[in-house]
Amino acid sequence: MGEGNSIIKIDLSGISQPATTLIEKVSDAIGGLFKPFQIRRVAEAEADAEKITAISQIKITELQYRAMSRLVAEEAKKQHNIESITLKALPDVEPNANPRGMNDDWIANFFDKCRLISDEEMQSLWARILAGEANSPGKFSKRTVNVVGGLDKSEAVLFTNLCGFVVTIGDPTPLMFDVNGGIYRDASLNLDTLSLLETAGLIHMTGGGSDYMRTMPQKSLVYYFGRPFSIEFTTPQREAGKYQLHIGQVIFSPAGRQLKSLSNAQARGGFVEYVMAYWKKYGINMVEHTK
Repeated sequence: MGEGNSIIKIDLSGISQPATTLIEKVSDAIGGLFKPFQIRRVAEAEADAEKITAISQIKITELQYRAMSRLVAEEAKKQHNIESITLKALPDVEPNANPRGMNDDWIANFFDKCRLISDEEMQSLWARILAGEANSPGKFSKRTVNVVGGLDKSEAVLFTNLCGFVVTIGDPTPLMFDVNGGIYRDASLNLDTLSLLETAGLIHMTGGGSDYMRTMPQKSLVYYFGRPFSIEFTTPQREAGKYQLHIGQVIFSPAGRQLKSLSNAQARGGFVEYVMAYWKKYGINMVEHTK
């Protein structure tokens, strides 16, 4: 049996109660977990029944045998992926998680979308979604799960790279001022790759090179990977008290906003200075905030 279909062995006695509850919840929604012979027994029983029926009419053909063997192998691989993703999720299930609050339809849709995923890194992404939903039912919409279901690994990597340029301005905001600029090209981001992320349903783009704008007070705080910065508008605005902040040509879609927290992105060297210089052109001072 290939590595992808190997039996998952786990001692469930040492995990937390919420993690145990998650396994029970998933088992209730889609069938038994961590029972590696279950699918094989069912498939073999069905195959035996088919053999008996076929033999009573005509001897089973080699083609039929190969088809049944393929079905068993496919189902075993799907079961392995389901169990592997669930296992990866368990360490991230928090002590106050509420797996019982998870919607059965959400769980069924989740595993329908990820059961073919065997890549380790993509499984880890799916596992973080499952754990996040167990910790806070309703955190990830079914639409977001469906978006992730359509991603390939290269798109997931591009999205992680994009999240390295995210500044928290009330909510997480990617700052893409020049989509073909060198600082972005170094992260494999340009008009073409950003268009892929837009097609995947993770971002929206302005088009035409214009910036999205956000109404801000004259003074406020923004954060870049936990580092606080003060920003201040130094030039008068067209409408008193309403200052317009350039936030670039890209914004997250609802799905992208939900998935940002799972990206494992890293801060980009030189990006803070780049943003400072860009905003300064519009009369906005940005300095690191000190208490």
